[in-house]
Parts: sequence; C-alpha cells; structure tokens
Amino acid sequence: MAGSSSALLSCCLHGCRAIFPDCFRAPCAQKCSQGTMAPRLWRTGLLLCFIHVCLCLEEECVLGVVGQPVSLPCFYPDLLTSGNYSIVWRTEEEVVLRARFQMKKSVEELGANSASISEDAPQTGNFSLTLPAVESKAPKVNYSLFTSENQSAALCTVCLRVAARFSSPQLQREEAEVQGGETAFLCHSSGGFPEPRVHWLINDSDAPPERSVRTVAKSLPNSYLYNITSHLTVNISSSTRVSCTIENLSTMERETATSYGPSNPVMGKASDAMWIFSTVLCAVVGIMVAVGVGYQIHLDRVSKRKKKDFQTHQRGYRRRNMLKEEKEELETIKPDSKETDV
Repeated sequence: MAGSSSALLSCCLHGCRAIFPDCFRAPCAQKCSQGTMAPRLWRTGLLLCFIHVCLCLEEECVLGVVGQPVSLPCFYPDLLTSGNYSIVWRTEEEVVLRARFQMKKSVEELGANSASISEDAPQTGNFSLTLPAVESKAPKVNYSLFTSENQSAALCTVCLRVAARFSSPQLQREEAEVQGGETAFLCHSSGGFPEPRVHWLINDSDAPPERSVRTVAKSLPNSYLYNITSHLTVNISSSTRVSCTIENLSTMERETATSYGPSNPVMGKASDAMWIFSTVLCAVVGIMVAVGVGYQIHLDRVSKRKKKDFQTHQRGYRRRNMLKEEKEELETIKPDSKETDV
C-alpha cells in the first residue's frame, strides 16, 4: 500500500512539474509561492493536476477483458525468509485463493473458479494471481493478498478494471423514406463495457450533422454491460454508402457496419447479363467435357478390341506352326521305318 501511495505521489508531482516547470526551480519557487502567477492560471493548473492524478489512478489498474485470462502482478520477496506460512487472495466480497507453504514448498492450494499462482512462488516471491476468465461482476474489483496470520494489512493490492467487447453492429436502412425526403438508419450493438463512442460516416469521408444523430445507451438488467442504439436521419440519395462504427476506448477496438443502399439498375442489368453468360459458358464447358470423356471411352474400347484380335491371331499362328512342325517330323520318320522293314 505504501508503494502504491508513493507511486501515486510521484505521478502527481510529475504531472504538476510538467504543468508548472518554473515553480520547481529553486529561484522561482519563492515567486510562485508568493502568488506572482495569476489566480486564473493557478486554478487551471490545479484542474490539470487533478486530471493527471485521475489518469495515474487509472494506470494503477490492470485491464481485463470479460471471458479472457488475466494476471494480477504481486511480488513480495519478504516472504522468502518465512518457513511455514499461508496466503489468501481475496476481494471485498469473497476469497479467491488460499495456499499453504512449508519449507518453501506448496503444500495445499485451493482456488475459486480455477484461480492459481505460480508453482515456484515460494522460491521467487512471485505471488501473482492468474484468473482463467474475467467475470462481468463489476467494472472495477480490488484484489488483495494477505497472510493468514494477519488479514488486516495487505501485502499487495491490485485493481482490476473490467472491459467487455461489443457485438458486431447491426445496421438497418429504412425501406421507406421518412417525411421531408430524409432516410433513417438504425445501428445497434450489445453486451459491451464501458459505454462506447458511435461514429457515423457518409461515403467513408463525411460526418453527418450532430443534430441528425441520436444515441441511447441502456444497461442490461442486473449487469453493468451496455446495449447501444444509435439513430441517424439524413437527407441523402438512395445510392449513398453509410457506415456506423462502435469504438470501445478500453479495449481499443472498432467494429464497423456499412449500408451500401439498393443496387444501381444499370449495374443490376449488367450483373444479370454476366450471370446468364456464366451459366451458358458453364453449360458449354460441361457438354464439351462430356463429349471428350465419351470419345475417350470409345477409343479405349477400340484399342482393347484390337489388342484382343491381335492376341487371338498370334495364338492361331503359333498353333499352325506347331502342326506344321509335327507333320514334317512324321514325314521324316516314315522313310526310316521302310528301310528297317527291308
């Protein structure tokens, strides 16, 4: 706690030094204290100092996005000299984690919702708390580390600042124009935090008049998350492109939806013609492929038939040759048999 206070004081002094640099120089300090500066400038400076202190307080918090893991840093090496001790991470409402150590070894660890600390915490002094998923219970939650023996003095206190992503915006253009020739647009997004900024653009460059935009943010029941709805009423042509952007300053995310209006009749005719041409082309290509496949099948059948005829012819030729050779052998044997008889 002392470390946080000193850091805050240092941050405040740094901001005031940036606003009044002359008052922090030794020769000028006395003049500033005697009121040589104008009262109006003093009031402005004090206001800027206060804003800077608020920014310092904001920097002390760790940003966590709903549904995503986050680590809350806490380094306390003084516990390294202790033999047996227990620690407790808790918020103002509940205990988040209990751990017991003996001789620099973890003996027992019980964490709500799978919260955990590093396994080597007793050796390194790193008792940072890891939350597997940030919950949307409150926009800011303070987590404090205590020893079980003394739960009145916190060893570490970390502020968790919760943010939630907005859904992709849904942009609707009214089909019928409202009175006065104006067109109405409705942009809606839900489930985010903090309250976002809504930006409208016409043809990606022009911002509509402020009086033509009406934005309403409503918090969800039993939650601090917001639903945002923005209405735009503007006199534009039916072919004008209109976009709506939801900007979350905490997560530095921007989600955009665009309305392109009804399609141009000329472009529509060209699109229909292109579709017909593509269909005809696909049909012609399909017919050519079918004809090619059929012709190839025909060639394969002719080739197989010729090969079969050739093999049959070869077998007949070999058979005729064998019969001819047998006949010649018989004719050669007959004269010999006559001579033997004589």
